[in-house]
Amino acid sequence: MSSSSSYPRSLLLVLFAALCACPVLAHDHGHDEIDPNAPIDSILWIHISIQVLVWGFLWPFGMVLGMSRSRWHVPLQATGFALTAAGFILGHSHKGRMFPESIHGTFASILLLPIILQLSLGIYLKLHIHEKSIRPYAVVAHGIVGKSYPVLGWTQMLFGALTLRGYCRDGALGQCLAHYIMGSAFIGYGILLAISMHVGGEWLRRKGKSQEWFDSWVIMLWGIVNTFTEHRGPHWSHKDMQHTTLGVLWWAGGALGIWTSRGGKRSVIPALIILMTGWAMSAHEQAMMISTKVHSIFGVVLMSAGLARIVEVSFLLKDAAVPVQDEDAEQKDAFIRSFQHLPPFLLVAGGVLFMSATDEELEFVHSLEMDHVTYILIMFSLAFTIYFQTCFLINLYFTSGRNARGALSIKPTAGYERVPASTPRMANGHGHSGVPRDAEVFELGPVDDEDEEAELRPVR
Repeated sequence: MSSSSSYPRSLLLVLFAALCACPVLAHDHGHDEIDPNAPIDSILWIHISIQVLVWGFLWPFGMVLGMSRSRWHVPLQATGFALTAAGFILGHSHKGRMFPESIHGTFASILLLPIILQLSLGIYLKLHIHEKSIRPYAVVAHGIVGKSYPVLGWTQMLFGALTLRGYCRDGALGQCLAHYIMGSAFIGYGILLAISMHVGGEWLRRKGKSQEWFDSWVIMLWGIVNTFTEHRGPHWSHKDMQHTTLGVLWWAGGALGIWTSRGGKRSVIPALIILMTGWAMSAHEQAMMISTKVHSIFGVVLMSAGLARIVEVSFLLKDAAVPVQDEDAEQKDAFIRSFQHLPPFLLVAGGVLFMSATDEELEFVHSLEMDHVTYILIMFSLAFTIYFQTCFLINLYFTSGRNARGALSIKPTAGYERVPASTPRMANGHGHSGVPRDAEVFELGPVDDEDEEAELRPVR
């Protein structure tokens, strides 16, 4: 074994030992309350910056590079593991503002499990052992754990922000759960629509399902849960009535959406439900004027998302899974119309606005003498950033590793090499070998170490 190939494995082993030692280095904060006015020292700011960098950027990038089999996947993930270990230690070494036991600290300990599991699987896969027995299952597990990182990272960063300000304690927990779960769901829905817009058409056709069939199932199940969880106690407030009625709207409309989208047919029912939910939120009266205005804009954004989705499905796509494709188009996104970015972006923006509309957040904004216009513009800026990163990562998948332009002519996938195409004459004298002239033909060659997880199949 060469020293160049053993170096990454040695580095991974060192990182594994460092992560295992993190719980030993941690200390108990031992405070009962959070003083939101206490200063934040430089060590805590470094901890925040490192964790946002790793969970918000490095690991999502590394996940995509792993999916495209890029040689930069391992170095990027190794850097992420090293910075995570450093950030974990710094998070328990700061002075200044102190915190009691919190969900952020508890979840940080839970995160050690997928981190150590992912690192262990990465080291195991680098050893190239048990090729025919254990390794195939380890490849699948490595992929599943890696793809969970964006969700885990988003959850932990959210917990960190709430802990920093001391939000969602005592009676505020219920409102926090409603806003942060639903807001995150809208953001996730927008991201999934963006991914489906690029790669979902063929998959949906193979499955014989439409996007709205899946959307309607999620809406119906979510509505059933909301119908029975939005009211507590004997008294029914106007908010309880409205939230419960929205739950009924979702499961009733979701059931209709499942029926109308069966057999792979497109449906506008999910978009109509989103539009009606936005209308209800736009008229959702709140105790503070700034809260009422933020909810109103959230409702307008949600109505716009629903309307844009109806226009996309009915008029732009004309009920097809994807726009009519140009025969001469070469790039994956050449068939995507600019209008198609509007529904997913508006869903992301709506989710960000809803997550920013809790009473505790808006009381803090009001204390800063910030008006609703400034606050909403800040939230839209965050939504633009999230959607930009989503589009960038999708593009990174199509332009890196085995998907990079020219990669087919060099190394199409692990274990395959190009064979010069020819059209030898058959015994009957016809110049046709059974293979189309423009088809890519490959033969099995040596497997490269960088592509150890690639499936042995030709890429068209």
